[in-house]
Amino acid sequence: MGVSDAFLGGLLTVVFAILDILKWLVILSAVISWLNPDPRNPIVQFLYRATEPLLRPLRRLLPARRTGGIDFSPILFLLLILFIEAFLSRLLARPMRIF
Repeated sequence: MGVSDAFLGGLLTVVFAILDILKWLVILSAVISWLNPDPRNPIVQFLYRATEPLLRPLRRLLPARRTGGIDFSPILFLLLILFIEAFLSRLLARPMRIF
């Protein structure tokens, strides 16, 4: 195992950790939204500021008015994260071929 393999492995570990944190933030935000939270609560404000920029583009693609008032953006975001993780795992797990 060379230095480049170790670097790539470390980088992939950091990327997966960031993706895991994003998944949990979106899950917490979705669960808290069901509980009618106090918008002045600092935790609620943090979750909103952390997840809203990620979910807003997905809400534009699939607005709640088209889906019976249900916001599917957290589910779409989690599926997107799962796709990215699977893609990176498979891309970097096997040797790259030039042709």
